Amino acid sequence: MRRASIAVLLLAVAFAVAGCAPAEDEREIRVAAAASLHGAFEEIVSAFEASHPDIRVAPVVYDGSSTLATQIAEGAPIDVAAFADERTMERIADAVGEPRIFATNSLVIAVPEGTDRVAALDDLADDALDVVVCAPEVPCGAATRQALDAAGVDIAAASLEQSVTAVARKVASGVADAGLVYRTDASATEGVAAVEDPRLDGVVNRYPIAVTEGAGDDAQAFVDYVFSGDAQEGLARWGFGAP
Repeated sequence: MRRASIAVLLLAVAFAVAGCAPAEDEREIRVAAAASLHGAFEEIVSAFEASHPDIRVAPVVYDGSSTLATQIAEGAPIDVAAFADERTMERIADAVGEPRIFATNSLVIAVPEGTDRVAALDDLADDALDVVVCAPEVPCGAATRQALDAAGVDIAAASLEQSVTAVARKVASGVADAGLVYRTDASATEGVAAVEDPRLDGVVNRYPIAVTEGAGDDAQAFVDYVFSGDAQEGLARWGFGAP
């Protein structure tokens, strides 16, 4: 069995066993979201359920957008998809309705708190540093490549990660000396400090959200809630920019 098919099977099993089954008068939707949305979406889900007591959101599946897109394309049972860039959403255009941009994000240099070895993008080219970045096929990796190319900086990455949270965790643990992560992940990860470089401000990821084909009105209600004032204020608190 191919790896993608195994991932879809495991995802389906996770949905089947996670949490308690919804009550008879309670409807359930299934959401897949980019790893960088974890903190913000946990708050949004709680607030959505409080304002829609007849709708339950199954435990959200968080992963790199590229991984989620592959799972959805392979038939994973998802009602709402929220990704970290438009290019990845385009991969599943036949499986979703019209995407809408609900947030933006940008990159910073992540370093372990208390260190001062990195002050700008150019420092990442130092071979003495272990620098980790996202793999080029995932949104944070595409943004990283764009930023480094524009700045004329060439680095030899110690590892290529499948999600931005994996990069942040390696920096926080001290496994890596530095990495490029979204501003939101630097803020949300304990033990990580953000180093700003003005050249990173020009690379902005736009986050799309869409209802998958066959999903009902409850999934659309969740998407609509993401654009509500309360949800947008919550995203801003987590460091996301306006759509």
